[in-house]
Amino acid sequence: MVDFTGWSMPVQYTSIVEEHHATRNAAGLFDISHMGRLLFKGPDAAAFVDSLVTRKTDDMPPGRARYALVTNQQGGILDDVLVYHLTDGSGTSYRMMVVNAGNREKILHWIDQHRPAFNGDVSVSDATRDWAMIALQGPLSQELLAPLTPADLDAMRYYTITETTVAGNDAKISRTGYTGEVGFEIILAADAVTAVWDQLFTAGKERGVVPCGLGSRDTLRFEAGMPLYGHELNETINPFQAGLDFGVDLDKRDYPGRSALVAARQRSDDPVRVGLELDSKRIAREGATIFAGETSVGTVTSGTFSPTLQRTIAMGYVTPERSSVGEALEIDIRGRRAPARIVRLPFYRRKAERKSGS
Repeated sequence: MVDFTGWSMPVQYTSIVEEHHATRNAAGLFDISHMGRLLFKGPDAAAFVDSLVTRKTDDMPPGRARYALVTNQQGGILDDVLVYHLTDGSGTSYRMMVVNAGNREKILHWIDQHRPAFNGDVSVSDATRDWAMIALQGPLSQELLAPLTPADLDAMRYYTITETTVAGNDAKISRTGYTGEVGFEIILAADAVTAVWDQLFTAGKERGVVPCGLGSRDTLRFEAGMPLYGHELNETINPFQAGLDFGVDLDKRDYPGRSALVAARQRSDDPVRVGLELDSKRIAREGATIFAGETSVGTVTSGTFSPTLQRTIAMGYVTPERSSVGEALEIDIRGRRAPARIVRLPFYRRKAERKSGS
């Protein structure tokens, strides 16, 4: 157990590799209650959220979710977030924003800064400690969850959410994921989560389902090519550098950082995020220098050994002229150079994606 932004979190329950393979082949059960859950209510809640993020979200129908970014005035990333359109028991519409645990207080402060200038009726509350959030990820996830909920999981598309019950408890089920596998997130009252966790674990134990910690969550997201805040994303990196163009609408109404992002879109010399595959089994850690010959061309943001691919992989930022797939580079790992080449992200695609070509 380690302290993770004020939460006591498991790095692993058994081993990172075992939990990783279980998620790829059966299902992994993750406690992600540390993620921030912010609620926006009132007639103008949709417009207020839309004024804060880089992507148009006020046109989402109920039950949809959308990935977006919160940027500072310079276009740097304050956080990457998920915005959900929900309705309460009376049919009243509201928005929920899920933020990274380490950025929750920063984003709440950012919201407070921009609330006075917004001319509309909206209230903001933090439900993080009232609600728990668990993620069931892997090819067996739907089969295990279906007996516990009346929700039509077959009908749930990627980036949707539904208000329902799970094991008799009021809950929200979403379908997003941070592992590269099919899966669901369950949001419910904090005092109900233990019983639901136990039922899911008991139902899947004989079929290879295991509880998973922070370690396997990181290796899984890494293989899926997903950026992690504090590594691939920070306040000095803009979304275009990070390969998150899809999360930015430059033609929507104004939001913090929009003018800087318009300028950034026109630049061609900003370092860009790439995937790297190493010939060595040594792991390139954050901050390692990337070389082309004797010229420093970038920096590693994170690296690991891929349990699925059985290869050493890394992500980092390099100069645009050295960012093409197949580019041969070297990484300085504790004073010794290791050959590396740029590969297409993501490193891993689940079988259904590979078959469909999506």
